[in-house]
Amino acid sequence: QVQLVESGGGLVQPGGSLRLSCAASGSIFRINTMGWYRQAPGKERELVAYITRDGSPNYGRLVEGRFTISRDNAKNTVYLQMNSLKPEDTAVYYCHCTAQWRIGSSSSDYWGQGTQVTVSS
Repeated sequence: QVQLVESGGGLVQPGGSLRLSCAASGSIFRINTMGWYRQAPGKERELVAYITRDGSPNYGRLVEGRFTISRDNAKNTVYLQMNSLKPEDTAVYYCHCTAQWRIGSSSSDYWGQGTQVTVSS
């Protein structure tokens, strides 16, 4: 099993910045994609960004140009730098990864508990 622990959420004013981190631990052979999703009250969970093992990023339409995703494979950690935050970015942000726990196993999905990001003056 893989455990994901997020950190870095909080309250920030519009136009401000936050950096989220997510560290994976447990029985890990290989982590493939790592990324972030978010869910606002009354809305469906949506993709924020993900990054492949070789470092290729992909962004949701609403955050492209403002958010930057990166990862450190040696630390099994993914980061999300969020700039120019808007009130509509307010949501619970969930870390996600696809990983294999041993050689030859299929890749499974894992989720973190979520961290609250609130953008408000």
